[in-house]
Amino acid sequence: MTTRFPMTVAGADKLREELNHLKKVERPRIIAAIAEAREHGDLKENAEYHAAREQQGFAEGRIQEIEAKLSLAQIIDISKMDNNGKVLFGSTVTIINVDTDEESVYRIVGEDEADIKQNLISVGSPIARGLIGKEEGDAVKIQTPKGIIEFEIDKVEYI
Repeated sequence: MTTRFPMTVAGADKLREELNHLKKVERPRIIAAIAEAREHGDLKENAEYHAAREQQGFAEGRIQEIEAKLSLAQIIDISKMDNNGKVLFGSTVTIINVDTDEESVYRIVGEDEADIKQNLISVGSPIARGLIGKEEGDAVKIQTPKGIIEFEIDKVEYI
């Protein structure tokens, strides 16, 4: 049985956009660059040709990688679910550090979508693992690099 990986609708859309760009813009550009470089003669010492072939290898590899990810993705649209206050994949969670009263907002997303600068945390991260399945008002203790920190779940949104 093939393992499916959770992905948000936004994450899948972003991958599809990149795939479309690679296939419709980058691939033809690289093919044209290879053709132009071939016209310059001896391929053994043609740096332009070798650079274009290297770009082609990277682009084709990325195309295969994206197609594989999309084929194995279990796309979850949290906005179509009834919000029962439970932390699920795709939900946006506001947590408060019990010791410092510092508030943090995170959205739990797939591995490839995670970007801490945009407050997108991977479903496999310690914070997300500690929050999944809990509900608004629950207190959770999460192991972080700074030690165990207690948080209170203030709000759960299904955006």
